[in-house]
Amino acid sequence: MIVPMKKVSLVVMDRDREASLEKLRDLGVLHLSGKTVSSPALTRLLEKRSRTEAALALIRSYDPSGETAAALEDPAVKILELGDERKRLQDELASLARERSRVEKWGDFDPRAFAALAGEGVVLVPYLLPRKIYDSLGEEVSVIVLGEDKTGVYALALGGEIPGETPFLFPEHSLSENDSLSKDITGRLAAIEGEFAALAAFRPAVEAEKHSLDQSVEFETARAGMDTLDDEGDLPPEFPFAEFTVSWLAGFIPAEDLGLLKRGAAENGWALIADDPGEDDMVPTKLKNNRLASLIRPLTDFLEVTPGYNEIDISGFFLFFFVIFFGMIFGDAGYGAIILLAAFAGIIKTSKKGVPPILKLLILLGFSNFTWGVLTCSWFGLKSSMIPDVLRNISLPLISNVTADRSDIDKALVQQNLMILCFSLALLQLSIGHVLAIIHDTSLKLLGHIGSMAMLGGMYFIILSLIASNEARQLPMYPLAVYAFAGGFVLNFVFAAYEGSIGRSILESLKNIISVILGIANVFSDIMSYIRLWAVGLAGAAIADTVDTMALQIGGIAGPVAVHFIVFVLAVVLLVFGHGLNLVLNVLSVLVHGVRLNTLEFSGHVGLTWAGTPYKPFAKRAIRSRE
Repeated sequence: MIVPMKKVSLVVMDRDREASLEKLRDLGVLHLSGKTVSSPALTRLLEKRSRTEAALALIRSYDPSGETAAALEDPAVKILELGDERKRLQDELASLARERSRVEKWGDFDPRAFAALAGEGVVLVPYLLPRKIYDSLGEEVSVIVLGEDKTGVYALALGGEIPGETPFLFPEHSLSENDSLSKDITGRLAAIEGEFAALAAFRPAVEAEKHSLDQSVEFETARAGMDTLDDEGDLPPEFPFAEFTVSWLAGFIPAEDLGLLKRGAAENGWALIADDPGEDDMVPTKLKNNRLASLIRPLTDFLEVTPGYNEIDISGFFLFFFVIFFGMIFGDAGYGAIILLAAFAGIIKTSKKGVPPILKLLILLGFSNFTWGVLTCSWFGLKSSMIPDVLRNISLPLISNVTADRSDIDKALVQQNLMILCFSLALLQLSIGHVLAIIHDTSLKLLGHIGSMAMLGGMYFIILSLIASNEARQLPMYPLAVYAFAGGFVLNFVFAAYEGSIGRSILESLKNIISVILGIANVFSDIMSYIRLWAVGLAGAAIADTVDTMALQIGGIAGPVAVHFIVFVLAVVLLVFGHGLNLVLNVLSVLVHGVRLNTLEFSGHVGLTWAGTPYKPFAKRAIRSRE
């Protein structure tokens, strides 16, 4: 659920500004209102933090567990210096490589020799002449041809430049000198890599500095954002009452923590005003869910989506349906077993420090995947005839590949059952969305949501008769479905925009008549959108089947023992690579399709826009190392 918040204004003596902020940060409950601020101190802190982040980026790929030779007062500076040197040397090496490629067909020579010859009166000017230009040269132009290829003729003009032609620009170094310089730079780059590996031992210290700078930036941002009695800045010291100048800040606090802030205000002599947030206030959102519903937080944090303060928290339903969608999209018990094993291994490894929520979520997702694979008899994409009887027998005949492999008619029935299941999930989830909206809004607008539910129900049966019906099973068009859809449309038309007056609601619908009519298509498309669960799962199964077929074909190659061993290794490599790639594609499919159904279709029917700002109190935070 979304925790109720209070809007707070806090007034402190300006002379105690920093001390008050320190104590406020120790309390760790007030979310400061966002303001665009600047100060010289903040600029310096941001610059230093930027440099520290750059230093961390340079050593993050190195193992920090090694030993370092000597202590450094400021390892970030040394890391950045090495980074700059490496970048400069890499640019020089690339420049030398380009120069060598440009002049290597001229051979290895000393470019300075031409200047020496010119001093002796022998002028030689190099040219790379196109064949047509070379053939058109008159007898008055004397050239020495050194060679030719498809790019042109390599020649030296005697006595001076050829009119109208641009001389070839000789390099600064000979090829041998170029190679020697490149070798030296390559050696230095290797040495720099070694220095970076040694400096990686300082990564915890640099991360600690980065964390400290984060805290300092947050503190200085709060300090610079405090308003004072004088809008232009602090009052001058000669002002007779400057010591009584006050500063204040505003923010939001969970209502349940207001008592803690009041005690802090009483102890420190702060003036405190607390009130309910206004309609136009940018109130942060703090979610408070049970342990199960909180398992969806790693995903929503990764997606950076937060419901608005006045919106509905759908965390529990998001988790419930996302787990189902995950299982249907992955759709393979073998893959589910891999996910479960990986999750259990991670839990064992982290059990002493505390199991991350993402591993608990993986347990749920892997179990869903495994269960769906067992019910459909899907094991690494194998044909049902290749799967042991014990696994075939525990599958669910209505959706099992064992049933689908019997005949084309049975296959059509199984596919139809899967489509009906997808559309049923759509009806269930989208209807729950409107129920949540009804609970959230108890005005006559709830009749509009009831109408939307009727439209969903009617469209559900219409879609079944149009999409899920086939030769194996004919689904009739129920007249009741059409009536339900029509009645729901009328209710939605009259009450969807209700704001205290039915007349104004109807007028608003008439103003937006095109959008209202398009809403009919939206109901159809929202339900149809859930068929992606079957289609994407079918695509993943097809890829797995293709990988298995190719591996079997390779494994069937005849030959001596050595050949059998080689083809066996190749088949295993193909299986690992192919199924690994399919796993990655399935993860992407879940992020694209499984998340979409929750954050778009479902959220749209709830009325959720995900326009919230997460609650982030002004507080001291423990350092977290990112491996």
